[in-house]
Amino acid sequence: MNNTSNGVRPSLRPLRAWVLAFMRMVAMGACPVATAADAVDLPGPQTVRLDAASGGRTFEGVGALSAGASSKLLLDYPEPQRAEVLDLLFKPRYGASLQHLKVEIGGDVNSTCGTEPAYAHTREEFLQANPAHFKRGYEAWLMAESKQRNPAILLDALQWGAPFWVGDGTFYSQDNADFITAFHLRSRKELGVETRYQGIWNETMYEKEWIKTLRRTLDRAGAGHVLIGAADQSDTDKKWLIVGDAAKDPELDDAIYAFGDHYLSYQSSEAALKSGKPLWANEDGPWSGDWNGATKIAKLLNRCYIDGRMTRVITWSLVTSYYDILPLPRSGLMTANEPWSGHYVVDPAIWAFAHTTQFTEPGWHYVDSGCGYLARKAGSYVTLRSPDGGDYTLVVETMDSAYAYPGMGHGFDVSFQLHGGFPDKPLHVWRSTYQKQFEKVATIQPKDGAFKYHFDSEALYTLSTTSGQQKGGKDIQPRESAVFPLPYVDRFDHRPDHALPRHFIDQAGVYEVVGRPGGRGGCLRQSAPRLGVEWRHHKNFEPFTIMGDARWTDYAVEIETLLGGSGYASVMGRIEKIQQAAVPPLGYWLKVSHDGSWTLLKYKDEITRGRTNFSAHRWHRLGLEFKGNQITARVDRKVVAKVTDSTYSRGLAGLGCGWQSSCFDNFVVRPVE
Repeated sequence: MNNTSNGVRPSLRPLRAWVLAFMRMVAMGACPVATAADAVDLPGPQTVRLDAASGGRTFEGVGALSAGASSKLLLDYPEPQRAEVLDLLFKPRYGASLQHLKVEIGGDVNSTCGTEPAYAHTREEFLQANPAHFKRGYEAWLMAESKQRNPAILLDALQWGAPFWVGDGTFYSQDNADFITAFHLRSRKELGVETRYQGIWNETMYEKEWIKTLRRTLDRAGAGHVLIGAADQSDTDKKWLIVGDAAKDPELDDAIYAFGDHYLSYQSSEAALKSGKPLWANEDGPWSGDWNGATKIAKLLNRCYIDGRMTRVITWSLVTSYYDILPLPRSGLMTANEPWSGHYVVDPAIWAFAHTTQFTEPGWHYVDSGCGYLARKAGSYVTLRSPDGGDYTLVVETMDSAYAYPGMGHGFDVSFQLHGGFPDKPLHVWRSTYQKQFEKVATIQPKDGAFKYHFDSEALYTLSTTSGQQKGGKDIQPRESAVFPLPYVDRFDHRPDHALPRHFIDQAGVYEVVGRPGGRGGCLRQSAPRLGVEWRHHKNFEPFTIMGDARWTDYAVEIETLLGGSGYASVMGRIEKIQQAAVPPLGYWLKVSHDGSWTLLKYKDEITRGRTNFSAHRWHRLGLEFKGNQITARVDRKVVAKVTDSTYSRGLAGLGCGWQSSCFDNFVVRPVE
């Protein structure tokens, strides 16, 4: 779906208006007509020679990454919308048709947009190996769903952090090697899925000895099928550094299957190219699913091989299933962040992937003579061939043609000459442009080992001898976007133990459904005993979780809470934004401690404070009410503060506590007239 008016790309509307005005001036004689010397320097005829015998590296597939709490709201979607989204992501020859799914091994720490729960919050849970614990969160569910749709999909894993007990707070420890190994073994035992690849520590400096420890631990436990890719660096001076370390350490070299880092700008090092190992773009992407993001993905999937001989590319994020107020909004291949309405958007990035994934498979081979750039780097092309040589695919993008040939809008012709045993089959042509994505536009038959085709400017093409592709979901009538309806009530009574609550995204700590102490039904409990081993890009605030709609304005939010000991509980409202590090939200929050002291805050700033009758080990009710610029705070339905403040006018609701054991129940958000 795209937002266009009369088919004109928004960024080009000012240019079109200028051109029309210029033409009117010319017609009126107000300015001179351009001469031949001023004409655009158009590309001449281009010829590409494809030689099937030229050889090339083995294609290992492309995929996307579910991490940083980016997929949480998809779990909360109703059917059939949830199945429709999953089909568009994973179903072969249907949508993005992903060949890899990479997931975060949750560590109870904020990893970008929220916290992903660990499958073992404590050492005792790790040793117990409870199947219900392993299915915490949504990554196990997502892996199973992806395998159900595509049994051939390859599953990868990586950590951003680790639970507090691992290595007594030391990430590079035997504990963590055991924790990772158990993740792979339990994926097979509890989910019936085979994981294939494992990374080191997301964008954090590796330890050479620990990589060897991890390899030995996997092998001893019977997980030798899990291959290590290293080393997940993003700092410019550390990219491909692992290659030099492995060259000097045979055991380290043997431990690593593939070299790869993050956000590589298509480039690998000379040493990496000569290493003899597969090279990977372990994480990349434009953090955008719109047409601008799709153009970058089109270039990425081609140029990582052309420039860097990288044979596997993973982008973040898989799907935007988190609130727009969180860091890096709309990063996914598609958008599904309204579970209450079932609304989702099939963004153009889905079809940028489809141009590769629907026409190739891991195990195909690049044809190096058919991989390169068009004149002036106006675009690029890659050629891949099936293992038996019976099919081949060309992916051609012309995304930089407007820069290479300013003013050119009509495209150009390219001739292809086939040598070395390409099959004499017709080529089916699929095209994506800003106006329309993934449409079959032609079928051409090479003649005498050659063919010519006209490529539009700023477009993406696939020419393939394969068939059976489709633009999935085109007959589905999507639901309209809608404001989260109020009132909303959640008593947490009908969810299994250790499940995450609907619509909530934890920002620090982990809030799970458990049995209500001293009563029937369920409640929420903050279940991470302590702050875990953090990812270097985040410094966590104390536990809190958020839910709702950024369009909410005047409403009241209430929650019952039970403190298990010394500490505090909080209720939040009008949360407009969460900053990258999980500091207090940009919004209002009422914080009440076990000794009865309370504080009303906006972000980090105190508005007012006081004392009330409040204690641990008893259920109490907290509430905030917003009406215009009037804010009312209540404890056990008694007004403790009524203030005027206009800093935040709308936003989500939430709740929080310290690291002590705390429970929450009977969550209500209701409109205020």
